[in-house]
Amino acid sequence: MRNGDLKPSDKPTPHPSLLTPHAFLGIDFGTSGARAIAINSNGDTLAEARSGYTDQTAVAWRAALFDLIGQIPADIRRLLSAIAINGTSTTALLCDAENRPLYPPLLYNDARAQDEAKQLAQITPPGHPVLSASSSLAKLLWFQKQPEFPCARFFLHQADWLASLLHGRPGISDYHNSLKLGFDPETLRYPEWLLQLEVVPLLPRVLAPGTAIGPVTAEIAAHLSLPRNCLIRAGTTDSIAAFIASGACRPGQAVTSLGSTLVLKLLSRKRVDAAQYGIYSHRIGNLWLAGGASNSGGAVLRSFFSDPRLKVLSSRIPPETDSGLDYYPLPCPGERFPINDPEFEPRLTPRPQEDALFLHGLLEGIARIEAQGYRLLQELGADPLESVLTAGGGADNPAWTSMRTRFLGVPVQPSSQVEAAFGSALLAARGENLLCYEQSQAERKN
Repeated sequence: MRNGDLKPSDKPTPHPSLLTPHAFLGIDFGTSGARAIAINSNGDTLAEARSGYTDQTAVAWRAALFDLIGQIPADIRRLLSAIAINGTSTTALLCDAENRPLYPPLLYNDARAQDEAKQLAQITPPGHPVLSASSSLAKLLWFQKQPEFPCARFFLHQADWLASLLHGRPGISDYHNSLKLGFDPETLRYPEWLLQLEVVPLLPRVLAPGTAIGPVTAEIAAHLSLPRNCLIRAGTTDSIAAFIASGACRPGQAVTSLGSTLVLKLLSRKRVDAAQYGIYSHRIGNLWLAGGASNSGGAVLRSFFSDPRLKVLSSRIPPETDSGLDYYPLPCPGERFPINDPEFEPRLTPRPQEDALFLHGLLEGIARIEAQGYRLLQELGADPLESVLTAGGGADNPAWTSMRTRFLGVPVQPSSQVEAAFGSALLAARGENLLCYEQSQAERKN
């Protein structure tokens, strides 16, 4: 080797953006901030960015959107072929003809439309997803009663509006965000009962998530140094983006999110909707994502123990042994799934003197709820459970994972990707054929 030559291990590694002619950007708008992840065609992460906001306002969202894109290195931005955005489900805005919000956004958990939900109960099929006071359609009917409504031209979800700032064509949504607006993902149209309402002119055109809407506007391309042909694709909700990020793609695969609450999603060939149990299904390609959310989860654990204490106590638990305790851990009365009862009482007694045994019982109780939830989904027609990927803080607890494997009777492992922004980046890269792509990749591996 000549003096000064580099050994192979010493040679500088090219920046990942230089190894691919295409990059794709996924953006996730959450409850307290936003995140962006850029990937290449192989799904390798090229860059990440974060932006916080103290207020949930359209002005703050717009600033965060432009800040996130601006944080992506210029050499990667110049390679961007597509962008997809996810937002919180049912967070919505009413906009004028210039796409300017007429009223502060109504957030995902805003339940002021109680009267409108009762009005909808008179005309919708029993158990329909729009019947919650926080649904998109209930919010639209509430907007209809406000003095600003005569100036309205567009009703948009958070992800719809943010995407429209980039492509310049307001009035377009996707069938994940529009499920609770009343759009039927099976027939791919608005139902007849909905088309009888006076608000019909404001309903968005609904596309499959990942569908190309159009390129960024010339103004945006210049302002953010984006390629003029960079496509904006129809987005999705934050929870569906997180599911996409997991890589689950076959019927029988499921994702459990062990965050503050316990959220189950099972991929199925059959649509499962059962409002009496808090269950509804999203469409993904030619499959259905059936699921529900329990009020049990990390919030009840943290009401007793700090995160460091949870870690120490968990290491003392023999997960293959029953605790002998029969808990139904809830932070307060009320449960949504697999039992739907607003007055359901927590079961947290008797409490043993040993903290490790108490935690054993709590973790076991949540594992039983998870198993009961997946059992119910299958009893209602979903595909048999084959494996479970886990997202959220609880995924890092080996004792709990072992316990859950015992109760579920299927393999349980952490999800390799947990960021919703990564799921949206995959949506940007692979478009509406996302799941078909994943299935073909899985078939090749098998």
